[in-house]
Amino acid sequence: MKVSNIKHAKLWTALAALGLLGACSTVDVSSGPGFAAADGLAVLPIANYTETPEAGQRVRSITQSLLYQKGFTNLQSYPQDETTDLLIAGSADRMQQQALEWARSSGARYALTGSVQEWRYKVGLDGEPAVGVTFHLVDVSNAAVVWSATGSRSGWSRSSLAGVGQTLIKEMLDPLSVK
Repeated sequence: MKVSNIKHAKLWTALAALGLLGACSTVDVSSGPGFAAADGLAVLPIANYTETPEAGQRVRSITQSLLYQKGFTNLQSYPQDETTDLLIAGSADRMQQQALEWARSSGARYALTGSVQEWRYKVGLDGEPAVGVTFHLVDVSNAAVVWSATGSRSGWSRSSLAGVGQTLIKEMLDPLSVK
């Protein structure tokens, strides 16, 4: 191989490595419990700790759709007032406790809750999308956390925020499956 070809190969390798850094992701997920098809799963409100209005509802909507696609057909959704943002409404802990009580009364075996820490486009020339989400799966009978996941992801400047969020949430929910 010629010296110039080697230099070009090294240059392209370095550029490819830099390109991969443009869409970074970090995900920490515990192994999930096995679900029977009849197990009820309640999707509770997702607390919004961002400056983006309704980020919690956006994460919850994407999550519900992905769970249904994974075979969780016995899904129930907490009847939250869609105009209320948990961060603005006051105590997210109080709202989560009310939602857990609702899950118990609805007959669900598990409840999925969590929070969104980042849901925005970064400031700058490229304006890359950035997402940060945490999930907790709770056994409704005793309020014990049986599974958790935390993840963050940023995308390319031409990526959509919802697309980056969906990719992250899908990766985070991957260990959960219906038997």
